[in-house]
Amino acid sequence: MKLLRQAFTIYIYGSVHVAVAVLSLVLMTNHMFGLPFSLPVALFAFCGTLCGYNFTKYESLYRLKKPKSPRIAVIMGLSLAALAVAGVAFFYLAAAAQIIAIVFLGLTLLYTVPFFPEQTNLRNWSGIKIYIVALCWAGVTLLMPLLNAGVEPYPDVYLKFVQRFLLVIILILIFEIIDLDEDDPHLKTLPQVFGVTKTKIFNLALLLIFYILELFKTVTDKKQLVVNVLLVLAVALFTVYAHPKRPKMYTLFWVEAIPMFWLSCLYIADRL
Repeated sequence: MKLLRQAFTIYIYGSVHVAVAVLSLVLMTNHMFGLPFSLPVALFAFCGTLCGYNFTKYESLYRLKKPKSPRIAVIMGLSLAALAVAGVAFFYLAAAAQIIAIVFLGLTLLYTVPFFPEQTNLRNWSGIKIYIVALCWAGVTLLMPLLNAGVEPYPDVYLKFVQRFLLVIILILIFEIIDLDEDDPHLKTLPQVFGVTKTKIFNLALLLIFYILELFKTVTDKKQLVVNVLLVLAVALFTVYAHPKRPKMYTLFWVEAIPMFWLSCLYIADRL
């Protein structure tokens, strides 16, 4: 039992869970646009996310030479392996997808590392964190698979990009509600600025916009509309019941599992 708990801890805090969420969104993109499965894209998205998130969370321990626990050592070993796999996968991507990968790698570095003395990283700039994360997720999970498959941007692509961007914003806002008591006040998160109740109302409004955008697609997929209702209901419930006293697993496991839930619903709908 102890071994299972340790494995689960590494699964969560080693960013494996969030990497599965990103991979789920890549597979959603494949389904939405009828793309063939691409192993390089899947490996790059999964391993790049795992490595990138762990770098973001733990790089300061190494940069500032702080003591590391055995768990961190395992996570860093996992991250190095993921980095190697992502590096190999990168060279099998199409040139356009490689450009997208480089752009978002650059954003990740700027987000994490303070490159100049007396300057903070982008992660600590007031109000900007949420948009960088959403942009990276939307780019990697939507644009990269499409460009790798040679799909030229057209109206539905732009619409889906906005939807994906909004979805990530919505999920992050739930995190920000849960983390309200712990976040640095200088971050100026929405819950810090407007309070929990107004943030929830705003999140629910974004959910409505997210759903309505589906109706503007060139070709409306009825199954996708139904599945999106389930997604919206699930996220709405997580939003309504979010508050700063919730345990961390509320977001770290359950909210981050929403992309997997969305993908599962779509696969089930396809088989009905």
